[in-house]
Amino acid sequence: MDGLVLYIANKNYSSWSFRPWIALTAAGIKFEEVLTPFDDQGGNPEFRRFSPTGKVPVLQHGDLFVWESLAIIEYVADLFPDAGLWPQDRGDRAVARAVSMEMLSGFRALRNACPMNMRRQKRAIPLPDGVAGDVARITEIWKTLRAKSGGPFLFGAFGAADAMFAPVVNRLDVYDIAVDAETAAYMDAVMAHPAWLAWQEAALAEPWIVPADEA
Repeated sequence: MDGLVLYIANKNYSSWSFRPWIALTAAGIKFEEVLTPFDDQGGNPEFRRFSPTGKVPVLQHGDLFVWESLAIIEYVADLFPDAGLWPQDRGDRAVARAVSMEMLSGFRALRNACPMNMRRQKRAIPLPDGVAGDVARITEIWKTLRAKSGGPFLFGAFGAADAMFAPVVNRLDVYDIAVDAETAAYMDAVMAHPAWLAWQEAALAEPWIVPADEA
């Protein structure tokens, strides 16, 4: 099979693209990046060239195309079992997958009210009902896992579960949502990771604006 190709959208806005990108980059897994920016409606007909759903991200490996962030991470973890994307302990792996799925399927109030935006100036906005509950559950996950692992990340070293929550770190930061000191320490560790900094640098250099994501 040929090398890995990861199709993504705008680094400033695309939380779904961010997850597999930061997971693979942090793990030192080589891939080719192909970026197709959103149009004004937050999609792009060009996505259909490589995506069966018309959405990003998509991973290509030879003739195989894999879509959905978590499925991409799982596929790459199978390809590179020594890369450390999931914890070595079986119980920890199960919990890491559980919280990753919880992130994938939940926290819609926070995600809808606070779109990921890497270049947004830090500023609070009025938050609708439901956001506080989402934040409370997310921070409970982070603090519980770091207390067990010893940190600095959820299971010690940066892995797939951290990648799945990375866009939330941006949301809590740029929308200036109040968090406790333990949560802030985790966010600081994620935002200082070289893979985060590389994505952020590229995001800040992008010229594209998607008005719908400028909350």
